[in-house]
This record gives sequence, structure tokens and C-alpha cells, in this order.
Amino acid sequence: MSVMESSVQAAKPDYSVYRRVIGDLLSGNEQLPSLPIITFEIRKAMEQSNLSMVELSKLLTRDPALSAVLLKYASSPLIGSQNPPQTLLDVIRLLGMNQVERITMVHSIKSLFSMHSAKHKRLFLEAWRRLALKASLSTYIAKHLKQVVPDHVLMAALMSEVGTLAVLSAFKKSDETPDIPTYIALCREYAKSLGVITLKKWQVDEQYLKVVQEVGKWQGESPGPINLSDIINLGLYHALKLTHTKTDLPPLKDITAYQKLDEPHNKIIAGGLDVVMTNIQEIRVVAKSLF
Repeated sequence: MSVMESSVQAAKPDYSVYRRVIGDLLSGNEQLPSLPIITFEIRKAMEQSNLSMVELSKLLTRDPALSAVLLKYASSPLIGSQNPPQTLLDVIRLLGMNQVERITMVHSIKSLFSMHSAKHKRLFLEAWRRLALKASLSTYIAKHLKQVVPDHVLMAALMSEVGTLAVLSAFKKSDETPDIPTYIALCREYAKSLGVITLKKWQVDEQYLKVVQEVGKWQGESPGPINLSDIINLGLYHALKLTHTKTDLPPLKDITAYQKLDEPHNKIIAGGLDVVMTNIQEIRVVAKSLF
């Protein structure tokens, strides 16, 4: 081993150091990410059955960054409107209140995790890229199956990865930021716990907490029709397969979520669902819109 290799190895923090940083986050010594106040206000307003589009648009104007994101999204080729919206009220009319709330949450989650160094930024962008692909795959599958509301699926897919982003938020100092293999190992150990704690802090619906706990479990125990967690697991499975992130995936036909599919939705080509493998370019366009 050269002197340079020895010094690099010596400079690299021990895994126990990373665990200590995450431990501080779990114990409350470090603050978990909080949603912006405006996001809570929008969600609270959306719970009112008599909320008007005009009232919602006035609330949205209080966050210029969010307003810009909504206008950009509604004007994108993904929406394909012949008359791109000029105002937030136009955006709400075009997208609908539920989709506006969904995009608000996407923007809020993404804006929570500030980058503290170039290394930190690389990890964040890699994590968000995987998250966007998983969310888009899950939503596309939901639209095809028509058994679970796609808006709920996209939100659940995003929520299910909050823990992986929370892991990254613990490393605010550049000398503490882990490399990608270490980050992945930390996510496997702590992401679920951090995800549940963070989502409880955000006061999200119980169904999203359940998804966090069940995501990645290929053999589930719950019988019955396909549910939200099943859709997210199908999205995750294909995301891992398409990015070659995990090479020891079980055959698709062996996972519980697949076994709940009926013909023709269960057709497999190239080791994945036909609806995914034959429409992957369209799915990637959707993922890019979230990125």
C-alpha cells in the first residue's frame, strides 16, 4: 500500500462515526427536516370542502418559488395544453386542486434538503434521481391497472423515500459526508426508522406510514386485492432492475405484488411487466419532470 493510499484510508471516517451521526438524528440531538409552513397551510386549506380555486391561488402566491414550479410544470409538454397557463388560477383550472397539492409536496420535499458540499450534492441528486424514477414507474403502473388512485401512488412513492433523504440530511459537514456505498448501507439500516419519524412529524396520513414500513418487502403477508404498498413495490422492483442497483432481485413472478395481478396486466417481457418495459421512454419523461 502506498503512502497516499494509507493517508486516504486513514482520513476516511470509520462506519461507526456515520452511525453516531445518524444516532444523533434519531435521538433528537440533531433536528429532522421540517416541511415549510406554507405547505402545512396549503394542506390544511385543501381539507376544506368549500375551498375555492381563487382562495387557493392567493395562498400559492405567497411562495414565489412554488408558483414558478407550478407554472413551469403546467406549461410543460407533459401536460400538453394548447394554451399554456399565464396565472396560478389558470394552473389550478388546468391541473385540478389534487394535482396542485401533489406538486406542492414534491417541491417541498425536494427543497428541504439543502446541499452542503459538492459531495453532498452528488449524493442528493443521485438519491432524487432514483426517487423520481421509482415514483414515475409506480404512478404509470397505477394508471394502467386503474385500481389505486395515481395521485396517491405518486405521493406515497415520494413519502417512502423521505427516510433516505433524512439520512443524507444528517451529514452537514463535508468531512462527514459518506461515499455512495456507505450511504446505501446507512439507508438500509436507518431509512425506514427515520422515514417513519419524519412523516409522523409532518402529520401525514397513516397510509403513507404503512407504505414506508412495507416498501421493499417482496413477500408480503396481506391477502386481497392489490393495494398502495403493492404498487410502490412494483415500482421499486422495476426501478432497481432498470438501474441495475440491485443484482439479486427475485424473479418478478415470485413477489406478492405481482401475484395479485390479473391477465392481461401480469404479462412479463424481459423480466419486467410488459406495460413498463414497452413504455420505458414515456416513463422516463415523467421522471425527468419530477427532477
